[in-house]
Amino acid sequence: MFVVMNRIPVNPDYAEQFEERFRNRAGQVDKMKGFVRNQVLRPDNADDPYIVLTYWESKVDFETWVNSEAFQQGHAKSGTLSPEAFRGRAELESFEVILDTAAG
Repeated sequence: MFVVMNRIPVNPDYAEQFEERFRNRAGQVDKMKGFVRNQVLRPDNADDPYIVLTYWESKVDFETWVNSEAFQQGHAKSGTLSPEAFRGRAELESFEVILDTAAG
């Protein structure tokens, strides 16, 4: 499994608008081959960034998404918040899962 983490530093005054944008997202990624799930994590500490995690069956599936027309459509609203909504640039990180455990 391949996981992509986007750290997004959001100005606390814009947190509700930022969250609403995700609640009303286009949902294009959900239809992509190899997509597993998407999580948006609200920071407990307002000074920390939001974390957006997407899970993929493979790195190739993620790269196919990024290079797709659906990606462009899915991110068309990303510029709808004013620049003041962010406290810096988002940081994208990616990981290959080497261990995954669950209660059971």
